Amino acid sequence: MPTVPDLAIRCRGLVKRWPPDVLAVDGLDLEVRRGECFGLLGPNGAGKTTTVEILEGLTAPTAGEVEVLGCRWAHDAARLRPRLGITLQETHLYERLTVEELVRLFRSFYPSGRDEDEVIALVALEEKRRARYERLSGGQKQRLAVACALVGAPELLFLDEPTTGLDPQSRRQLWDVVLGMKAAGRTVLLTTHYMDEAERLCDRVAIVDHGRLIALGTPRELIARVVGPEVVELEADGPLDEAALRALPGLQAARRNGAGFALTVEQTHVALPALLELLQARRVRPGALSTHRATLEDVFVTLTGRRLRD
Repeated sequence: MPTVPDLAIRCRGLVKRWPPDVLAVDGLDLEVRRGECFGLLGPNGAGKTTTVEILEGLTAPTAGEVEVLGCRWAHDAARLRPRLGITLQETHLYERLTVEELVRLFRSFYPSGRDEDEVIALVALEEKRRARYERLSGGQKQRLAVACALVGAPELLFLDEPTTGLDPQSRRQLWDVVLGMKAAGRTVLLTTHYMDEAERLCDRVAIVDHGRLIALGTPRELIARVVGPEVVELEADGPLDEAALRALPGLQAARRNGAGFALTVEQTHVALPALLELLQARRVRPGALSTHRATLEDVFVTLTGRRLRD
């Protein structure tokens, strides 16, 4: 697999099997460009974390080729590690050390890096700089983990569900960190269950399920290609069938959604009146009827029939 200079990550035919018979990653091909924020999305158990751990050099693949920043883990690990920043889904640090001591410790692992005070301020932990790790809240511990990943000034930052459990203000602060990395020409690989986060931060996203790539593109491209601009959600107190719904004008697709239906529409002003006429003709009362702008979660449900948190 020849090196491609403008790619931060490249993998081909990536496979990971866990004994006795779990296929976590199934022939995955991925390319992440330098300077972009790339989102890896999918439901729990889709193989996202296993893929990220292989890319980070924490887990060896069963088969396939992996190249990170032009290097391969088998030959270039010592040269590659100082160029990466990594936050895991769960991070446990030394309980008795303070915030500033932990950031200083991680800074010592790198030949060069960022100012420790600057990084602590970046994740809004100035007031907790002398607090011991054991006394931090869950959200503060998560922000500290990100600070430890940033202090080496990484070329490539891995963020595995970094905002899970954070309050809205802390989430926004970490969004600014990611946007700052992009502005500096650095690369970010992000996994997340928050679709507003992926749409806000990611230049491109890959959706995986059962260890396979099922969709790839910018958030806007995927929404336009798979779903359409608007989604109508309907719960009906009476018999309705998908064929009748699909025949409505202005409608792109119809699928069952729990006790009701989700309709993707191109022309809401055409589809809604036609839907109401159909309900009246069938003498069916809508138990609930709502519309919303299509999201990446709608894309995923359309492709797999499952929600991102399933």
